[in-house]
Amino acid sequence: SRGIGKGIAEVFASQGANIAFTYRSSDKKAKALELELAANGCKAKGYKSDASNFEAAQQLAADVMEEFGSIDVLVNNAGITKDGLIMRMSEEDFDSVMDINMKSVFNMTKAVLPTMLKQRKGSIINITSLAAERGFIGNSAYQVSKAGLKQLTKALACDWGQKNIRINNVCPGYIKTPMTMKSYKNPKLKKIRDSRMILQRWGQPKDLIGPSIFLASDSSSYITGSDIFVDGGWLTKGM
Repeated sequence: SRGIGKGIAEVFASQGANIAFTYRSSDKKAKALELELAANGCKAKGYKSDASNFEAAQQLAADVMEEFGSIDVLVNNAGITKDGLIMRMSEEDFDSVMDINMKSVFNMTKAVLPTMLKQRKGSIINITSLAAERGFIGNSAYQVSKAGLKQLTKALACDWGQKNIRINNVCPGYIKTPMTMKSYKNPKLKKIRDSRMILQRWGQPKDLIGPSIFLASDSSSYITGSDIFVDGGWLTKGM
């Protein structure tokens, strides 16, 4: 209901997709997003749910099937970060990052697979990160979770490709969202981040829309197990 997830939901709706989205915080914001999405002429419904809980994920998939009749595309976007050096990181913080960033994808994928198998078609899009590819200081739990998610995607793509279920990663760089505001508003950190980008600007949630629409559509029917980087050239840049 905010950030990258909201941006993807808005554009999918503008292209005629019916949208089931999840949220964990504000009922008021979720209801406002429902109305905004439905204004495109599509069906839209928000579900307050915690995908890191297996039973909740199963119930969510059942509720969406009852309401919509099919699940054609799953975007696993939920993510958190709890920065800190390992000596200052609690076991609870580490576990919470792993649960939201990686276990939730396992849970949601397992929950929707029976439907996609019956349909003999489906696209699952997982949002990973540059942190799955590069090391960053004081961010170990997040990096481990995103690296694990990257490989989970590839393993699942191998498992289910023969059933015409495609599973891919969209890998953002620094995108201006509530989660990255701390870095964006710190002049020193922002200067360092900016210097690493070929395009010399931070991304916006809308920058992830094109790759997501592409992976959801039949235009990407021969693509699975792949990583699409949306990072302003960060990964490519050398000296």
